[in-house]
Amino acid sequence: MAEYPLPKFHFRVEWGGAKIGFTEVSGLEVSTDVIEYRDGFSPVYSKIKMPGMQKYGNITMKRGTFAGDNSFYDWWNSVSLNTIDRRPLTISLLNEKHDPVVVWKVQNAFPVKVTSTDLKADGNEVAIETLEVAHEGLTIQNE
Repeated sequence: MAEYPLPKFHFRVEWGGAKIGFTEVSGLEVSTDVIEYRDGFSPVYSKIKMPGMQKYGNITMKRGTFAGDNSFYDWWNSVSLNTIDRRPLTISLLNEKHDPVVVWKVQNAFPVKVTSTDLKADGNEVAIETLEVAHEGLTIQNE
């Protein structure tokens, strides 16, 4: 039997117990800053490199716009001075049986940007809205 990479078109996003359909999710990235250091007494004329702090990119999610559904804007609008409704997110890549194969767990996500659809008089596309969230941690689990 041949081994193939996983297709990326079948996925699910959950927050606060709700399962929400999206057309696109991007920004699932983790990186580590590099710390460079050189002791003044070192006989080697170059710096050593060490791992530093971890960084997590913002996650962008896109979905179709539905009449009467303001959940993106309502969440973004909950920001008040130094308080925000932080939510855990679970993003799952699914197999043909709808079982999770790869799961990204996002900690303490909060909205930083909401973009409404663009409008085009001669267009023939679905209206898409975008939500960008910042977060404090991302773990990846291969099931």
